[in-house]
Order: sequence, then structure tokens, then C-alpha cells
Amino acid sequence: MKEAILIIDDDSAIRKLLEVALSAAGYHPIAIASGKEGLNRAAIEAPALVLLDLGLPDMDGKEFLIRFREWSQSPVIVLSARSGEAEKIAALEGGCDDYLTKPFGTGELLARIKAALRRSGSNSGDSYSSLISGNLSLDIASHTVMLENEELKLTPKEFDLLKILMQNSGKVLTHAWLLKEIWGIGYQNETHYLRVFINQLRQKIETDSSRPKRIVTETGIGYRFVG
Repeated sequence: MKEAILIIDDDSAIRKLLEVALSAAGYHPIAIASGKEGLNRAAIEAPALVLLDLGLPDMDGKEFLIRFREWSQSPVIVLSARSGEAEKIAALEGGCDDYLTKPFGTGELLARIKAALRRSGSNSGDSYSSLISGNLSLDIASHTVMLENEELKLTPKEFDLLKILMQNSGKVLTHAWLLKEIWGIGYQNETHYLRVFINQLRQKIETDSSRPKRIVTETGIGYRFVG
């Protein structure tokens, strides 16, 4: 059975482009032009993934995200002409899983869709006792991290940071969200904490910490673990 992907965009040319590309890639596209109709169809169709424009005629895409996240955990990729950092952060913190700026290439979009669907099917956080990425593994129960079969010595904060990055592999995690998750409420602006611990982690898990391949910086936004 083909996976359903809900397209919510008021631009008919974009909807048509996405319908053709998704159909050719083996998906079942459902194209909608408004936020309210998108919510209704999402409730009925239970799509595997949503492609969401922020500039909808009847509501802002961020409002859609808030309402959609009240009852669904299906991944959402925002496709928007808004390229500002503040818009990206607001959408990511509002519940989208990825953000792609228009104009975009369909090849890149399809790759991001595959990655998001893969994560939604395999990543459910602490329900997994072990997290594995190549020669790096993290065991939540025993609180150990192994790299090439050798145990790494991590501080408690380094362990928590690496765990949350690996649990959300592929997702862009904002500075504020990471600080709140690791240090708690009230630390969202202490980005220097994060910078220090990310650098320490990179020195322990990257082959070349000056050219990180695992913990990637999303400039002005946050970090992404590449599994």
C-alpha cells in the first residue's frame, strides 16, 4: 500500500509539481489548498507525512502545526519562501521536523521525505535501550557509550546531550530546545553552555573535530546528528 503524503499549499503550480514528483516516487499524494481543509483531510487520511506551506490563505502554517500536533505525531516538512532564521526556529519549535526553503529541488525534497519517514518508523526515543550509529553506540540502561568497541568517558551532561541528539537523528534541534531539555527551563539563552559541550563531544566522537561529520551545526539555529 502506498504511503499517503498530504500536501498543503495554496500555490496550484507547487501542488501540481509535488503531486507529479510524489506519484513518480511511489507515494500517494493528497493535495489541499487551505489549512482548515488540510486538518480535516489529515484526520480522515492519517497521512504518513505532511508537506506544509506557511503562507496559507485561512491560517498561518504555524497555527496548523500547533493544532495538528495536538493529535498527530506524523512528520511535517515545511516548504516555505520565508527564509528568515526566526521563521525557521518558530516552525521547528512549533513541531515541524524539517524545513526546506523555496525554491527547492525535488531530488532533495524526496531524500528528506525518505529520511523523515525512516525516522518516524524507527525512532521513538527511550523505548529503545540502545542507539547505534555506525561504530558509535549508546546504551541508555547501562549509561555507556562505545566507539569502535572502546568505552568513552563522558560526563553526565555529555551523555545526556549525545543521547538526545542520537534519539532525534536527522532532525534539526534548536539551541533553545536543547538547552531546555538538558539544563532545564531558564537556560534557553545560555548558548555558550551548549557550544562548550558540543565541542567536547565532537573531540570524543568525531574523527576530526574541526570538520564534524556526526554533529552538524545548523548556523543560527542549532545542531543535527547525522546517523
